[in-house]
Amino acid sequence: MKRVATIILNRNLPEPTEKLYEHIYNNENNLTDIFVIEAGSDKELVSKYCTWHVKKDDVLVKGLRYCRGMNYALFELSKSKKFESYDAFFLLTNDTILCQKNTLERLLEILDNHKQLGIISPCSEKWGEKYLLLEEKTKYFWFIHNNAFMLRKEFVEGIAIKKNPSYLNFVFDGNNFRGFLSESELIAKAYANNWAAGVTTKVYAEENESYLLNHSDLIKTETYEENLKLYIEEGLLWIKEKYGFDSHWTMHQYVKSFYDKFFDYNPEYLKYKI
Repeated sequence: MKRVATIILNRNLPEPTEKLYEHIYNNENNLTDIFVIEAGSDKELVSKYCTWHVKKDDVLVKGLRYCRGMNYALFELSKSKKFESYDAFFLLTNDTILCQKNTLERLLEILDNHKQLGIISPCSEKWGEKYLLLEEKTKYFWFIHNNAFMLRKEFVEGIAIKKNPSYLNFVFDGNNFRGFLSESELIAKAYANNWAAGVTTKVYAEENESYLLNHSDLIKTETYEENLKLYIEEGLLWIKEKYGFDSHWTMHQYVKSFYDKFFDYNPEYLKYKI
């Protein structure tokens, strides 16, 4: 049985989606099943590796974005009873570039050696975090960018919605449409439930932002600048309504408080604290 379910989110960009799929399939097919979710893609722009093509009216217009898209795929796996067979879920946007041939193998090895890790992410060459990982290649963080998350199954099971689950709420909050601080909310849930979230330089992954910069019309989304503006404006409204927080800094402090408590409860992991 394969240990990982890899989920790739696509909207109208079959070429990078298929390239990412084939990189994983050609190098680590023994470790993973790969699922592609099409978030309202046009019929002629659906990847040849499509698993689910979501064609709800609102999705055709707006897409799913990260939170709803990953929820949809995870929930479908849960409904089909495939969920239980995996040890982990690797969540990828289709603009992710994996820099090693054995990314999954190395991430699974880290999960096997770090029993309290609920989330592990490859580092990026562009992240300042890499300078904190010169000696110890894996450490636990309280903020991580979410373009390539591997989630341990037991962590996902613990936070998944049990009452009336759907693609709007299964793991991520689908009301946070553009995903403002969605990674922070996920990491807070990890540390609040005695799981850690780590970054490693044993593998690297990069985000190719040129797709959003140059193909926003094809993706049927706003320009990069307009999307960023709405991401912040709508996100601040979401965080105020849900948490009563007035700024992203308050959210970061909220996550950091759970992070610090984790090491109070688990002092044996202090060497992984930043």
